[in-house]
Amino acid sequence: MTSSLPERAGRRCHNRLNPLHSTHYFSPDLGRELAAVGIGDPTAAYLAARAAAMGAVGAGVVTAAFYNFRPELVARHVPAVWEAASPAVVLAARARAVDATLRRLLGEEVRTTKEVAEAAELALRAAEACTPVARPLYAAHAGLPVPEEPHLALWHAATLLREHRGDGHLAVLLAAELDPVEALVSHTATGKGMTPKWALGTRGWKREEWHAAAERLRGRGLLDGDGELTAAGVALRGEVEAETDRLDRAPYEHLGAAGVERLTEVAGELAGRALAAGAFPAGMVGRG
Repeated sequence: MTSSLPERAGRRCHNRLNPLHSTHYFSPDLGRELAAVGIGDPTAAYLAARAAAMGAVGAGVVTAAFYNFRPELVARHVPAVWEAASPAVVLAARARAVDATLRRLLGEEVRTTKEVAEAAELALRAAEACTPVARPLYAAHAGLPVPEEPHLALWHAATLLREHRGDGHLAVLLAAELDPVEALVSHTATGKGMTPKWALGTRGWKREEWHAAAERLRGRGLLDGDGELTAAGVALRGEVEAETDRLDRAPYEHLGAAGVERLTEVAGELAGRALAAGAFPAGMVGRG
């Protein structure tokens, strides 16, 4: 299928929108709200907040849907988190955290602007073309109501678009025969993924498992002796992103070139404001 959009327009739009979704994962507001309902561990809070839309699922479902977390880490917290707080309670706590986070990062003078309402409308229109088939995290979130306030509606739409793309990305990683740790190692080697320290600290893998994955990638000719991507590795990661773009093109084709351009512009301005306000920890991304 020939695209009516400029090359990588959908990816650029995603890259501007995704930070607006992700801010709450690094926000003290999420930790505070989840701790108030009995989930005080930061990893448990992340797993619960992201998985709650799927209901009280077990560790296997969460591991499968999230892909790059060590199964033992997930099992340490799931399904125990649902004994502390039901998915409905977690979703309500997450909504409060998102609201507080965006109010703080964007500021009241920006949160209530017509641009935020416009971006929400555009992102929701794009999400109309998302499809649930083989996309569990998107499908789960698509069943949630759209919030009334524009900044929360924008966050909801950004979440739908992020999980839609993410679910497709996992299918591409499987097709590329990159297991969870290999996917992390090769993404870090691009310079655009989490540093090894962040990946190991948040995903639960052991250092020896990271090194073993790197050795497997070297055996496939994808990494060199210094841990840098070879030409074949660069090509494979490029193919992964291009195929992810292809599987994710529907919402952006539906929105149209002008809408995508405008959404990218406004979301980029909002994401920039959030970044300048300290939305994300320093030193999280890079080869480390």
